[in-house]
Amino acid sequence: MHEFFDFCWPTAWTKPSLGMTLSRRHLLQRGAAFSLGFAGLRHVLAAGRIETPADSGYGPLVPDPNKTLDLPQGFTYRVISRRGETMSDGLAVPGQPDGMAAFIGPAGTTILIRNHELGPTHTKHGPWGVGHSLLSRTPRDKIYDYGKGRSPAIGGTTTLVYDTKEHRVQKQFLSLAGTYLNCAGGPTPWNTWLTCEECHISADKDIEKDHGYVFEVPATAAMELAPPVPLKAMGRFYHEAVAVDPRTGIIYLTEDREDGLLYRFIPNRRGVLREGGSLQALVVRDRPSLITNNQSGAPTIHRSVPMAVEWKTLTEIDTPDNDLRHRGFAVGCARFARGEGMWWGDNCTFFATTDGGANQRGQIWRYTPSADEGTPAEEQRPGTVELYLEPNDASAVENADNITVAPWGDLFICEDEAVAGDDVNRLMGVTPDGRFYPFARNSMSASELAGVCFSPDGSTMFVNIQGNGLTLAVTGPWKSR
Repeated sequence: MHEFFDFCWPTAWTKPSLGMTLSRRHLLQRGAAFSLGFAGLRHVLAAGRIETPADSGYGPLVPDPNKTLDLPQGFTYRVISRRGETMSDGLAVPGQPDGMAAFIGPAGTTILIRNHELGPTHTKHGPWGVGHSLLSRTPRDKIYDYGKGRSPAIGGTTTLVYDTKEHRVQKQFLSLAGTYLNCAGGPTPWNTWLTCEECHISADKDIEKDHGYVFEVPATAAMELAPPVPLKAMGRFYHEAVAVDPRTGIIYLTEDREDGLLYRFIPNRRGVLREGGSLQALVVRDRPSLITNNQSGAPTIHRSVPMAVEWKTLTEIDTPDNDLRHRGFAVGCARFARGEGMWWGDNCTFFATTDGGANQRGQIWRYTPSADEGTPAEEQRPGTVELYLEPNDASAVENADNITVAPWGDLFICEDEAVAGDDVNRLMGVTPDGRFYPFARNSMSASELAGVCFSPDGSTMFVNIQGNGLTLAVTGPWKSR
């Protein structure tokens, strides 16, 4: 996974029993934090240079004697989950942990849902151990792709229930089974995690079912597997991330292809995605089939210039030919260079394109929905899309990956081999006033850091070292900055 920004929400979603009002309130609070964080990023990139003054963050990084994660003085980490160890359900922790989200759990705990980006070429590090010897522990009807018992799909999600006061995992378990290449996704206001398959894999002699869908996983502390039901009405393509507008329940989706589209899904019934809905793709009004990458031969897109849009309803969305984006472009939909991370904040959707920009260092876009989003009246008051950032000269954010915003407004960016030539991957911070600082460094390997997010109480940062299969909890004097 080599994306520009792959978002993982830090937001504290409510327990189902608390209702939508509290969930919306949390979202508004986090939206304010996102505004601060992205204002800081925009400020530092506009300056044209990256500075890391000594007082901008939490101080210099201290080498970790255990050679895992270097942190500032006063901060500590705990390895709370490790690839291959036995979980509470008797299965093995899968490898390649990726996107995550944190939710409010019972009795003040945090529910952490974690993706695993494992595909058909991964022959080990699945939840059923070596040779799938533990496969019989999982009911067959709870595994989306059983692989005829020989090669079950080993991606999916795991859920951890973590006590931030006692600093311990109460339980961890497999929560979605039988999917492939679960990369990113997004949380919903109704307390679920939408996990996305970043692939288009068709059934063959070893694979029982088609792949390339979105699945829904409840944020629950109950040790159970989510029904493995693909949300086919949300289309079949290289899904990356989603963001939900809590006011309307409309879902926005990115596509991780050089010529991908930006999608929206209007559910037939808000919050009940299995009942289907309409999948559409964005068209820039008066600029049909717009190529947005700002590269040679493409039209010039200027920053901070809102462009009115319309949405084209797509047909044959469960296509076996992996051509949905081509058919959409042919009827006028805009093309984005590898849509990656997506997040909701400040009443709009930010999304990133990894390979966009004149120097292919990425772009960040902002979509502002219409006041009449999803209704016929939006034709008179259309939503707008604008190029928010294009950091062509800011190498410090080149090849950035997962990104999140702390409750106090600092932006945190995971690098993915962003430091040229030395294979050092860091977790960088940006203050709301635009000061850049290193917060953590992977001293274990050249693997990317992934899935960064915060517990709902703001006390604990969670992050994965993907290639080594570790999930860490980081604590320390956050308020000291």
